[in-house]
Amino acid sequence: MLDFGCGFGFDTDELQKQGYDIVGYDNYYRPDYPEKSFDTIVCNYVLNVLEPEEQAEVLMSVSELLKPTGMAYFSVRRDLKTEGFRTHYVHKQPTYQCNVILPYKSILRNENCEIYEYRHYNQIVHKSNCPFCNLAKDKELVCETATAFAFFDGFPVSEGHTLIVPKRHVANYFDLSTHEQRALWLLANRCKKILEKRYNPDGFNVGINVGEAAGQSIFHVHVHIIPRYKGDVENPKGGVRGVILNKQKY
Repeated sequence: MLDFGCGFGFDTDELQKQGYDIVGYDNYYRPDYPEKSFDTIVCNYVLNVLEPEEQAEVLMSVSELLKPTGMAYFSVRRDLKTEGFRTHYVHKQPTYQCNVILPYKSILRNENCEIYEYRHYNQIVHKSNCPFCNLAKDKELVCETATAFAFFDGFPVSEGHTLIVPKRHVANYFDLSTHEQRALWLLANRCKKILEKRYNPDGFNVGINVGEAAGQSIFHVHVHIIPRYKGDVENPKGGVRGVILNKQKY
């Protein structure tokens, strides 16, 4: 088990003394980032003190550290009266706080807190015939946020070819909300780092097919992240211009 954002880690230490197989990670107090994956991850009251992009970073980290069939639990506060900065009662420093609503299964809610259960997107059955909405359970996910996920392409153009997909079934990228579009590019940046570490490519092509005339064959938005390697084609000049073959070279 992993306690993600454990603070000083006193709870983790106590559970270890009681015989539980648990480790703690905290960006400030226990900064040794975990090197393995976990069956169970808990993240207690971390998201309430983070701004949206930082929240997304936590969700992505947890998705990467969780085993394919594992479970994660996010506890958030439900007793906040105001959002924004307040003066910390003990430390007398400005402290950010916000309400957090996640699109995950709520397993407990009372006046003080709510606990969400998270499983990888492809471990949940969705009522759809779309191959992305009902992604196979054995597909390896690269990363996931609350509104989008990334996985390795089943017919890769190159080693590490990754698709980034919004969870909402929408055919046209330009019909996504700004929030959904932003989530795709947050994931793109994250996937780039993961792919660099895993495959050490020399470059990337990044693209979206919108509409049949542009080559779209599955009508659920997906962003291609294609690692490129020196020598993978004779002359790569022109890059994405190659979607129209006689216009690639200029």
